[in-house]
Amino acid sequence: MKRIAVFLSTLALLFLTGCGYNQMQSGDEQVKAAWAEVVNQYQRRADLIPNLVNTVKGFAQQEQQVLIGVTEARAKATSVQVNANSVDDPEAFQRFVAAQREVTGALSRLLAVAENYPQLKSDQNFRDLQAQLEGTENRIAVARQRFIKGTQEYNTLVRTFPNNLTAMLFGFKPKPQFSVEDEKAIAKPPTVDFGTKK
Repeated sequence: MKRIAVFLSTLALLFLTGCGYNQMQSGDEQVKAAWAEVVNQYQRRADLIPNLVNTVKGFAQQEQQVLIGVTEARAKATSVQVNANSVDDPEAFQRFVAAQREVTGALSRLLAVAENYPQLKSDQNFRDLQAQLEGTENRIAVARQRFIKGTQEYNTLVRTFPNNLTAMLFGFKPKPQFSVEDEKAIAKPPTVDFGTKK
């Protein structure tokens, strides 16, 4: 009887070491860490917006509609509550992505308006904020890329045989992938052109 119990225990141990469970746990943690970095970079962008809006307001008060649009998009984006587990909720995930897309569009309109104000473009504070925004957009692109890669690897792991059996047994499900309507447009950082005269 003891030999049968030892044999079954050994067999179960061999099965569990090759079933992919630990890889799935590791992949889940990697996806959540990559997601946290995406959220962190979007928060960094949101933190820059009030200073950028106030700087533009000082030079372009007649552009109230654009300024209000940026402020409202930021408020909406920051009201969408996300955490590491948001990657397991496709609806919450998509709400966050949609809100960030609105911020990107509003910021593009704000930077386009700034082109009409030479004094604003020459303001050191505006140039510093614009450079920080461009750097943040680049960081967002890198964080998004890491998240996409981590999610793709995790989803492949939980969908391939025999790991998919372990995934079903322990409740590991594919995670929503970060996608946008116009990936080429959103992946491109804002163009910085200070209109320097030669």
